[in-house]
Amino acid sequence: MSAILEGKPSKNLILVTGRAHPQLAIDVAAQLGIDVLKTTSYDFANSEMYVRYTESVRGADVFVLQSHAGDVNKAIMEQLIMIDALKRASARSITAVCPLLGYSRQDKKHLGREPISCRLVFDLLRCAGADRVMSVDLHASQSQGFFDGPVDHLIAMPVLVDYIRDRFEGNIDNVAVVSPDAGRIRVAEQWAQRLGGGPLAFVHKTRDINRPNHATSNRVVGDVVGKDCVLVDDLIDTAGTIVGACDVLKRAGAKSVTVVATHGVLSDPAVERLMNCGAREVVLTDTVPIDESKRWDGLTVLSIAPLLSSAIKAVFEDGSVAKLFDTYPEHHGQGFLFA
Repeated sequence: MSAILEGKPSKNLILVTGRAHPQLAIDVAAQLGIDVLKTTSYDFANSEMYVRYTESVRGADVFVLQSHAGDVNKAIMEQLIMIDALKRASARSITAVCPLLGYSRQDKKHLGREPISCRLVFDLLRCAGADRVMSVDLHASQSQGFFDGPVDHLIAMPVLVDYIRDRFEGNIDNVAVVSPDAGRIRVAEQWAQRLGGGPLAFVHKTRDINRPNHATSNRVVGDVVGKDCVLVDDLIDTAGTIVGACDVLKRAGAKSVTVVATHGVLSDPAVERLMNCGAREVVLTDTVPIDESKRWDGLTVLSIAPLLSSAIKAVFEDGSVAKLFDTYPEHHGQGFLFA
């Protein structure tokens, strides 16, 4: 199997990966029918990093896949170094593929003298030499404007919606889509439309901006009595918001609660909270690695590799990424393949 996918004349696609989530890169490469280019990466004693590519990348369109997970700062720095190495090795174009973009929740100022760290990450990627950024379910879609170049904002909704539709086959009319807060109502509306236009609700939440990872779920706005509620969010970190919303929904008379999110960061004590929150199921994608120690019987992890590979292929062939969400690749078994 070649490490290079032949495209238009004089165009070559190369996929490289950092160390944050190598399995995802392997899965994406398998979808594309290529290998991940071998990279020499290691840490010095003082924690500085070294990166070198084992083959020429001159004139190639290179996609640098690195999810900003685990040690987020290390993952970002490693990707920046990888991009710089590609730029100095005369790559034709460089796309930073960040399934989860670090600092994406810090996209605006809540108080005086605060940074907008999401903007800084985009600036760093551009400064390092990235021509394009690709990410999945940014916390705020308008943060695409922080990057001076193309940003492919992919959505995991087609993957997740298809799974939920299959799970509630024959009973989809009883499903209510619920947003965990007022800020994500628009996303919940899109979910409801894709599931057939069922009822919609949201949980009224208050957040103390002086206390990180802390929010209070107060009450449900909308009728969820007797409904199978699908609680949708972009990211689960410590799970405080989601677990609080589950409790409010159950007290409001929900028949069941299924938690769905794109990014399963699962910082402690998220796993313990989710296991004991009474949810029927927790559904995530593998935009970040989820260790076996953080998995339990009620957790389902869906592959995001088919979506990423479809987008990479579209960019490489100068096609439309947006069309992926109008005519999503046909579903075959475990993943989505090219038609």
